Amino acid sequence: MLYAILIFAATYLVLAVGRLPGFRVDRTGAAIIGATLMVAFNVLSVSEAIEAINTDTIILLFGMMIVVANLRLSRVFALVTEWVVRYAHRPLVLLAALAAVSGVFSAFFVNDTMCLVLTPLVLEITAHLRRNPVPYLLAVAMASNVGSVATITGNPQNMLIGSFSGIHYRTFAAALSPVALAGLLIVVGLIACIYHREFLTVAPRVEIAPPPVRVHRALAWKSTLVSAAMIVLFFAGWPVAKVALVAGSVLLVTRRVKPERVYAEIDWSLLVLFIGLFIVVRGVEKTSLSTDLFAMASRLHLERPGVMSAFAAVLSNLVSNVPAVLVFRPFIPHLPNPQHAWLTLAMATTFAGNLTVLGSVANLIVIQRARHQVKIGFWEYARVGVPVTALTIAIGAAWLRS
Repeated sequence: MLYAILIFAATYLVLAVGRLPGFRVDRTGAAIIGATLMVAFNVLSVSEAIEAINTDTIILLFGMMIVVANLRLSRVFALVTEWVVRYAHRPLVLLAALAAVSGVFSAFFVNDTMCLVLTPLVLEITAHLRRNPVPYLLAVAMASNVGSVATITGNPQNMLIGSFSGIHYRTFAAALSPVALAGLLIVVGLIACIYHREFLTVAPRVEIAPPPVRVHRALAWKSTLVSAAMIVLFFAGWPVAKVALVAGSVLLVTRRVKPERVYAEIDWSLLVLFIGLFIVVRGVEKTSLSTDLFAMASRLHLERPGVMSAFAAVLSNLVSNVPAVLVFRPFIPHLPNPQHAWLTLAMATTFAGNLTVLGSVANLIVIQRARHQVKIGFWEYARVGVPVTALTIAIGAAWLRS
């Protein structure tokens, strides 16, 4: 028990800090080391460690990565974005258009992808128009986080929750899509108010001419049709992991794209992080700690959406949202309404990503890709992120309470 708790605490400490001080060990490395130590100190046997891995989540994430890789390589995302932006003739319309594209695509495909696609486009358009790129970049990052809450395939933590809870894809979307829509409106409204000189003053009509997008037509058609069929089957109730893997496999059958290009798009370190954390958490579940956590949850009334949301938001910003979900995993099934608790956890851990620059990978992608042309500091981000997070979580908790 002592070994399990120490390994768990050390692993999550590195997850919170980001790296092991004095060593080149990142979050994924910490998860690997933690999982290995659970086996080395006989907390888990090798067979128990293998059984701890939630294969449905890994398969779903892997399949979605292949699908998204094909959509990116074919330039479908860039083409749709270019078409939408072309007809935005006012700064506020451009802001809303970028938030809508980022949020809607993030709802069905992993949200980090949209930040990779949209960031260079925003920089090019704002430079051409001689406008401040910061609010538009913030809209891309925050809208991708907010939009991704709508479905199981929107982000990694939702995929985990979908696998653990068994909630139907359609049920999940029906419960959280209204929250995502309200969140997108809040993102656009708050950014417009905070940067009022950019958006709420009289601005001349501008004609935006985004750079032409070179589309791989055959791959674009194939990946679009396969993606559309995949989403239809999700809503029809087919097993989400199975559908995603089959869709990815179909897209790998090609004569046009080298498989190495697809493999290069896959976030292998994230898959390994998931595997390691599954094993670390299973080791702790064998101790009395999970029982103690459940007792604490009962005393704190975590079955209430407001309380659950607050704790999930804080923990997500301490150790990141995926590890936070795994911490809640052992005792949510024991709450009076587990499905409701899972939905609340999905909402809170996702919206918590907007609190600070470090709240989500999507934020870091935008800031890192834009760093050579514009600097977005901690406080520059926080003056929008803090109110966005507070309002979206409050509205989400109120919606799920009703």
